[in-house]
Amino acid sequence: MRQLTAFRRGEAAAGDQGVGAPRHPLLLTVDEAAELLRTTRKAVYAMVERRQLPGVLRIRRRVLFRAADLLNWLDQKCAPSSKE
Repeated sequence: MRQLTAFRRGEAAAGDQGVGAPRHPLLLTVDEAAELLRTTRKAVYAMVERRQLPGVLRIRRRVLFRAADLLNWLDQKCAPSSKE
């Protein structure tokens, strides 16, 4: 959960030192998207096929995801807490 929270805030991951380096990737691979969604590669490919995920880019045979679109989609999907 800490990784997801750090990713949302745009914090650099451990070992990502450098001036001017992006805090998180603009595009995610299928493996990174699966980790973010806590599912499998196969499930991600199935969701792409059914057009259930936003921000999908196809470059030849590669499937990439716009990180901002995927994170916004996740934020919209989460249920509001009882405190809100």
